[in-house]
Order: sequence, then C-alpha cells, then structure tokens
Amino acid sequence: MYVITADQRDSRTDRDRAGDLMRALNSNFRAAFVLPPDQTAGDEIQVMIEDAATTLDAILLVHRTDHWSIGLGLGAVRTPLPASTRTAAGSAFIAARDAVTRAKRTDTRFALAAISPEAEPSGLEARTREPHDGVTHDREAADLEASALDAADLESLIGMLLLLRQRRSPEGWQAIDLVQTGLSQADAASRLGISTAAISQRLKTASWRAEQAAGPALVKLLTDLHRRTTETDPAA
Repeated sequence: MYVITADQRDSRTDRDRAGDLMRALNSNFRAAFVLPPDQTAGDEIQVMIEDAATTLDAILLVHRTDHWSIGLGLGAVRTPLPASTRTAAGSAFIAARDAVTRAKRTDTRFALAAISPEAEPSGLEARTREPHDGVTHDREAADLEASALDAADLESLIGMLLLLRQRRSPEGWQAIDLVQTGLSQADAASRLGISTAAISQRLKTASWRAEQAAGPALVKLLTDLHRRTTETDPAA
C-alpha cells in the first residue's frame, strides 16, 4: 500500500488548509482511494492508495500547493480495514510517519520510506539492527536494508522532479495547465493571446517534455519498489 502523510507548513501562523486539500484530492482521485482522505493530528492529512500512478499524481498535486511537507510510505496495512484512514495501521503508516518527519528538513519538503512486512511494527530501528553473532543480519533486516536503500534512490529522483516543478514560472504553469486539458498548443496560445511560438517557448522553459518523460519512469520504479517491499518469501 502507498500511504501519504502530509503535514501543513507554518500551521501556527496560517489557516487550516486540510479541508481545501482533501476536497482537491477527492475531486481528482476519489475513485482511487482505498478509504477517503482523513485529517488526523490537527494539521495533518493521510491518504491510502493502491496504485503508483495515482500516488505520484497525488504527491504532485499536494506539492504544488506549497503548503505541505509530504511523506510517502510503502508497506503493508493491517486488515480488515477500519472505517476511516485515521484509524488504519501497518508498516506503510510507520514508513509515512518517518518520511514526513524527514521531509521537513529537505529542500523539496518530500521524503520516501519503505518497510517490508517482516519488520517489527515498533518502528524503523530495524534498519540498523546489529548482526547476529557479529557476522550477518537475519533475512528480515537484510531485506529491509536493501529496500531502504532503494527508497533513498527513488526519493532523490522524485525530489529532482519536484525541484523542477517548484522552480517553474507562473507563465509556464499557465501554459501547462491549458495543454493538460487537451488543448493544442495553437488553441492554448489563442486562449492566452500569444503566438504559438511563444507558448512553445513557455513549455520548453518549463521543462514540460522532461516531466512528461519522467512520470511513467517514476511510476514503474514506485511499482517495483512497492512489489519488493510488500512481497514475502513463500518459504518463510
């Protein structure tokens, strides 16, 4: 399962934005949520999603608002599911908690963590468990360490995309928002009262094609990490 925990930035001096964000998420992704987005500890929201593509799109939506630190956790969720996201539990939620805490210290305000099903439910300290007899880790700790390294790599790649997006100009976003609705560049240019060459330049400056190419690749990497994080050894 993919769990997103988002913690509102500057919540002590800003209004509560959780309601706005949950409405935006529901408007765009309602059918993909395992349970509806939920407000948890005051200025936090949690989202539980089953597919990587929706997860990445949801992260991009939340990040664009520039009001949230975002933690993405990959792992298991205890079943049967409760009635609300806020009462759900499992390693995916532990991972998301670890990630959102780290996200507050990153340039992109995003972090990712993954925990295998075999990890202790007490937390992420299993990553640094001492070797048995000073020789080797047990299978669970070794699997978790490998998964954590993969998660760090993927966090860096997603972070690069987020940095690209947060440096995009308002004019670049204006052009992208129009072409994302299905308008041709010519129609988008007409809507903005500029030339086709001008909107093409806006899209180029905004690295629109680079983002379009990166998205599917990141979804594949997320899907693969999720599979390796949640699968168990049949012989165990």
